[in-house]
Amino acid sequence: MKNSLFSKTFLWMAIGLALTFATGYIVSMNERMLYSIFDGNAYWIFIIVELVIVFFLSAKVMDMKPITAKISFLLYSFVSGLTFSSIFVAFNLSSIMYIFLISASIFAVMAFLGYKTPLDLSKIGTYLYIGLFAVVITVLINLIIGSDTLSMILSIICVGLFLGITAYDVQKIKELQDAGLPEENLAIYGALDLYLDFINIFIHLLELFGKSDN
Repeated sequence: MKNSLFSKTFLWMAIGLALTFATGYIVSMNERMLYSIFDGNAYWIFIIVELVIVFFLSAKVMDMKPITAKISFLLYSFVSGLTFSSIFVAFNLSSIMYIFLISASIFAVMAFLGYKTPLDLSKIGTYLYIGLFAVVITVLINLIIGSDTLSMILSIICVGLFLGITAYDVQKIKELQDAGLPEENLAIYGALDLYLDFINIFIHLLELFGKSDN
């Protein structure tokens, strides 16, 4: 059962990532679409829509019909792709692909460790999320300060935090399976968590090591 759950979880995560990256790349190739998204208030509207969907899906996924959960996840991945298009403009494509492969490799290692470790990661997970909350507050402060050095330090910390959170989330999914929750819904719940972990690892590594596209 666990293998079946994780197969579905990682499959849906991969579908979500593919949809996000494909949408972002297609939008980046269309100047009119880029202008429509990033000129004016459209970008912030999409950000708000993203937040609404992800909070709603996280809170209600177990109560949804499986098809509704899947459509909601795909919708979130698509909307994320619209805002994600900026990375294809800001960074060299080969650099994006290289960082993606690095992100996928270290993500896979942490996911494997989270699945195999006999240690209880629940307490560690609590500390990781406390650390993440502190980073978010610091990021907001840095929007005023505008320190490039602090931004780099925060990116390094975020990579470390989300690597740890990846292991924690995988173990959490494993334990939720033992609670007898519906597998289809749990797969979407897990896919969303791991999708967010991967995206954050990728974005912060790109900020640290990505080559800008002039």
